[in-house]
Amino acid sequence: MTPEPTWASADDRFRLYHGDCLEVMPSLADSSVDAIVTDPPYGLSFMGKNWDHGVPGVEFWREALRVAKPGAHLAAFGGTRTYHRLACAIEDAGWEIRDGVCWLYGSGFPKSLDIGKAIDKAAGALGTQAQGFNTAGGKENYTAQDKSFRSAYGYQYVPATPSAATWDGWGTALKPAWEPITLARKPFPGTVAANVLAHGTGGLNIDGCRVGHNELPKTAIRTAPRYSGRTMANGQRGGKQTGIAGADPLGRWPANVVHDGSAEVLAGFPENAAHKGEGVSKNPWLGGGRWSDANTYADSGSAARFFYCAKADKRDRDEGNNHPTVKPTDLMAWLARLVTPPNGVILDLFAGSGSTGKAAAREGFRFIGIEKEAEYLEIAARRIRAEASAVQTDLFAGAANDA
Repeated sequence: MTPEPTWASADDRFRLYHGDCLEVMPSLADSSVDAIVTDPPYGLSFMGKNWDHGVPGVEFWREALRVAKPGAHLAAFGGTRTYHRLACAIEDAGWEIRDGVCWLYGSGFPKSLDIGKAIDKAAGALGTQAQGFNTAGGKENYTAQDKSFRSAYGYQYVPATPSAATWDGWGTALKPAWEPITLARKPFPGTVAANVLAHGTGGLNIDGCRVGHNELPKTAIRTAPRYSGRTMANGQRGGKQTGIAGADPLGRWPANVVHDGSAEVLAGFPENAAHKGEGVSKNPWLGGGRWSDANTYADSGSAARFFYCAKADKRDRDEGNNHPTVKPTDLMAWLARLVTPPNGVILDLFAGSGSTGKAAAREGFRFIGIEKEAEYLEIAARRIRAEASAVQTDLFAGAANDA
């Protein structure tokens, strides 16, 4: 029996299914979706959530492979500790791993065990709190719960035992600052060109995902009189020649690094000033003629400008979204645009609170989402409805019907 969508738009461009994706996906036709963009469980038991108990295995990605068109791309998020299991499962299911995208962000919080404190606790001892100075210069004691003081003034725990003092300052984890995104493609026979013509899939939307810039074009001036009005070996004419040096007018070529534009991330990239240089070179195949090459780039700042900035959208939380691992809509929109052909269908096996669906609506794609947790499905329906421009008819019987 084919399951009915729990919620759908009036034009049927957006569908949400409540259930296990392994039970819902068999109802989808072979080679029926153009792209898969999803944020599956990382297998970290995040915040004690049952849905994050394991990394989806081969059977998930094999079924996803069946419903994907030949050449369709898959973009799947993973955790830094477990993404190797995700990538291996995707590859073992028959997908071709094409790349790994690094998403850098500044909102991560370290979840580390304080080893010195743990040693004291095991010994039944309790250390004291270090003293610090407030902005007025006064000396005050602060408790371990005073996180704002600890962050601003370097609060430290003072061990009670010699063993704890030996291991004071040691922990068990680094601060999370990036997540990997596995980029894979369904194999296909023949050439990419033939597959694109047959199915519309197989390529990446490079121009649609370029990184904007404000660089000026390069101007090359051949100074030797002998070049005037003369056709050269490369087909160019002598005199003033204008072109682009590292500054395509459409933007920079998208890289496999994306960031959130936070101050913390920007601080990790080097600063570089605008570059202006002039050089003189000879062309031996033209008798040693000389030409000057003046390059002017108008932008400067953090090298982070070379990578796409997917800013976190505060509105994602203002929509009543209480999902603990929600991704920025800008990031999901960029990924969707990168891997999906015009008017294509995107499948999300683990729809969560609907960030991929909201991004699909924003970019003009169709969407199929599957979510096991009813509370998140309601949020997803509200968010997609709000983003979509078409008038929609709700089939959802719960809170998603609220205006």
